[in-house]
Amino acid sequence: MIEVKNVTKKYGNFTAVDNISFTVKDGEVVGFLGPNGAGKSSTMNMITGFIEPTKGTISVNGYDILKKTKKAKKQIGYMPENVPLYTELTVKEFVSYMAELKLVKRAKRKEEVQTVLKETGLEEVQNKLIRNLSRGYKQRVSMAGALVGNPEVLILDEPTVGLDPKQIIEIRNLIKKLGKNHTVILSSHILSEVSQICERVIILNKGKIVAIDTPENLEEKTKEKNIILVTVEDKEERMPYLKNKIQDVQEIKMVKDNEDGTKQYEIISAPEKDVRKTLFDVLPKEGITIFELKKAETTLEDAFIKLVENTEKSEEKKTKKGGKK
Repeated sequence: MIEVKNVTKKYGNFTAVDNISFTVKDGEVVGFLGPNGAGKSSTMNMITGFIEPTKGTISVNGYDILKKTKKAKKQIGYMPENVPLYTELTVKEFVSYMAELKLVKRAKRKEEVQTVLKETGLEEVQNKLIRNLSRGYKQRVSMAGALVGNPEVLILDEPTVGLDPKQIIEIRNLIKKLGKNHTVILSSHILSEVSQICERVIILNKGKIVAIDTPENLEEKTKEKNIILVTVEDKEERMPYLKNKIQDVQEIKMVKDNEDGTKQYEIISAPEKDVRKTLFDVLPKEGITIFELKKAETTLEDAFIKLVENTEKSEEKKTKKGGKK
């Protein structure tokens, strides 16, 4: 559906996007993840045809975005960041205007607008002025503008920025629903959002692709330690001294002193080692009562930080080597 080949975007001497390549398949929900200035918005703007790449090619559903611009853009519904809307219009008027701009046939326009209003949960506010809506509803209106015309591809730039937790959940659920019938690319700096919505993640840093994979695989690949969280009653405070008695344990540290007298400890071992059975055997023998024992989950946030740090360290090494020459 979407193919990006060796794309670079420069603004003067600054390289915003540096020779990136990737594909997005039909029906995929893919997330662009990266810190501010990573190149996410520039990449999205090039896919939509809003700006031209300095080098490389982009095709949408087989249409080159530069050579067959109209046909390529017809495949795309774009929701830009910061919700640019005509606030003096009602919701219905705005969506109808977007349908007109997208050349939806007059005979089908009314039906198309109502379908989109229903799909985005805007039926009850369709006759309200946009300026009187909450930020969450304005995001929905912007998304409705992207959806009208039934494009095969939806590109959403920071769709939940500025929303409260309830609104974030609502927009997140809406994107999941849309992902059943559309190919979706969304950018975000909210890691939990990408993890919950996207099937695949493209991590960008300083204009380069750091990784492309599923959230689950990224979390697994960047896991360096195996962490068990155990809550115990340890009246004699023997837990810190058990490190040498339990094979494969690298570190034991207290993370929480609970009001009920129990304590929670992190027990750290190498990623390939699972010490849970050993803990169940050793701790009772030491007079330590186990209240809870669970494996700590590695998050996409952990993976993201690790990948970005590794990239920056690699760049520093290259710079130093270049300086020595």
